[in-house]
Amino acid sequence: MKRIILVTGGARSGKSCHAEKLALSLSSNPVYLATARIWDEDFRQRVIRHQERRGPEWTNIEEEKELGKHQLEGRTVLVDCVTLWCTNFFFDLQADIDRSLAAVQEEFDRLTAQEATFIFVTNETGMGGTSDNDLQRKFTDLLGWVNQYIAVRADEVILMVSGIPVKIK
Repeated sequence: MKRIILVTGGARSGKSCHAEKLALSLSSNPVYLATARIWDEDFRQRVIRHQERRGPEWTNIEEEKELGKHQLEGRTVLVDCVTLWCTNFFFDLQADIDRSLAAVQEEFDRLTAQEATFIFVTNETGMGGTSDNDLQRKFTDLLGWVNQYIAVRADEVILMVSGIPVKIK
């Protein structure tokens, strides 16, 4: 049976840790679908810390954009994270919101057409103010629309606040 769970929240709210614990409670051998593109050494160290937290029970797949090409039927799949996944499309498509949104939605639909349990981690950007930077406003719009697209299709939505999960849906 297909199931979609969205875990959202601000930076350092505990999203990834909660999602990892949830995945392990649902499967003894979950899949970690990592979407990060390494930009600099600081970010590389963040990725390493995430990797070190996970044990050998995880199947790790690194995929920057084409999530739907992986056959994951019957598995519990943690996608970490939607924010970085959207960033990859946004920059590759020269900040074109419409093309980026369409591409992300298409890949999301391809991935979640499979019978599996999917846990998506994303940043909640809609609680802050409006940036005076045009590029940042465009990305915030894109991520907000993608988050809404996933949340509508999700069976559960969890908002992380200071390490505490709050069930939204």
